[in-house]
Formats: sequence, C-alpha cells, structure tokens
Amino acid sequence: MAQYVRAIKSRIGNIEDIAQITSAMNAIAMTKVTRLKRRLTQVRPYFAELESFARRLAGQRAGSVEPHPLMVGNGVGKAAILVLNSDRGLCERYKGELNRAAEAELRDAGPSSRILAGGEKARAYFVRRGMEPLRSYVNVYEPPTWDAAVRIADDAMGLYRSGEVGRVKMVYMRFVSDLAQRLTVADLLPVQVEPEPSESLVEPDLATALENTLPLYVRVKLYTAMLETKTSEDAIRRQAMRNATDNAEDLLETLRRSYNRARQQSITREIADIQGGAEALRAK
Repeated sequence: MAQYVRAIKSRIGNIEDIAQITSAMNAIAMTKVTRLKRRLTQVRPYFAELESFARRLAGQRAGSVEPHPLMVGNGVGKAAILVLNSDRGLCERYKGELNRAAEAELRDAGPSSRILAGGEKARAYFVRRGMEPLRSYVNVYEPPTWDAAVRIADDAMGLYRSGEVGRVKMVYMRFVSDLAQRLTVADLLPVQVEPEPSESLVEPDLATALENTLPLYVRVKLYTAMLETKTSEDAIRRQAMRNATDNAEDLLETLRRSYNRARQQSITREIADIQGGAEALRAK
C-alpha cells in the first residue's frame, strides 16, 4: 500500500509540472496573439486600399497598353501550391488541416505541380510522402516579417515570370477571432483583380504604374496571409494549451482524491496492525 501511495504522489508531482508548462505556454501564446492581432488591424486596411488601387489601374488599361506579365497566364500547365504552415507543434488541428488541404490542391493541379513549403511541418509532411518541395521556407517567418514576405513573394514571381510554373496558389489559415479560424485557399499568381472603371490621371504612364504596383500587391497579399496564418496558429495553440491545463487540473483532482483514499486506507491498516499487536501482547 505504501508503494502505491508513493506512486500516486509521484504522478501528482509530474502532472503539476506539466500543468505549469502548459499554463506558461498558454500565456506566451496569448501575448503573441495580442501582438499579431494589432499588426493585422494595421495591415488589412492597407491591403484593401492597395487592392482597390490595383483594380482602378486594371480598369484603366487601354488597348494600346500591353497586359502586365503578372496579370496574364503564361501558358504553363503546372502550378505551385504555397502552404503557410508552422515550424513547431502543439497547435492541434492547425498543421494537419493545412497540409491536407495543400495536398488536395496539389492533386487537383496535376502531376507536374509542386509544393512551396512554408514551415518545417509542411516540409517534413511532403518529404515523408516522397514529394520534395520546390522551395522550403523553414524558420523564416516566426514571427512574420516584411523581409520574409518579400523573399517568398519574389521567389514566387520569379518562378512565374520564368515559366517554371503557370500559377501559384496559397493555402493558409485566415484569422476570424480567437475561437474561429478559417482554412483559406487563394490565388497569388497570376494577379486577379476585378477591373474598376476610373477617371484618375496616371503618371508617368499606366505601364510604369502597373510595374510598380503589382509586385507590391503580391508582396503585401502574401505578407497579410502570413500574419493571418500565424495569428491563427498562436490562437489555436493558446486554446490547446488552455485545454491541456484544464485537463491536467481535472486529472490532479482525481489523483488527489485517490491519494487521500490510499493514505486513509494505509493509516487504517497501520492502526489495525498496531491494535492487533497490542491484543496479542495482552493475550500473553
């Protein structure tokens, strides 16, 4: 019985350590979510205005102006699927949903299409399945930075301009709220914006304006998606750590009850042994 009591006490200590770790990770994830939400509230309006400006430029394109290379198909059949995933675990459904969605998009895109793996969890997933990514971006956007977005976006535009791929799609998690995140698949290239009629004067000329605007549009769109998916990741991780802490507390309560019962039984048995010994001595 004493050995059983010690085993329960040891397990209680282990669970208490785990609860402390998950509680700390919950607090860290909460801080990250707060910071990323603040950045999202700044970037989303900027991207919306940039997209509106790109629509007005597209609406002004005259017949004498050649279509911009980033806005028209290049005739290549294969696609690149950019999946923005995590470098770390402990975020429940997040990484699995993203990888499975990217794999489905890859199948639909055709046998020659390739993966652009954002995050170690995406890279490892596709390598295990014998699908070596065309590009891997591991530990480069934790947290998301503008420089990382420019690097990945410029790689994608380079692949598209050179004709190595005919289109690029993004798979990421859109942040709705702390408790709601939405798996999203979006076209990155070619740039698809709905033309909006505009009487604005464009200087120095429309072709130059498009050349300056469209690469920026692709970079900002990718940067926004990176912020969305990382905010979602930390929100999901926060929820996972909070659930783990709650489960640990429930388990601790059960173990403490078991420990108290075992202790009571042990004490009762010791008292019975003492009383039995006393009765034996009196009998002599």
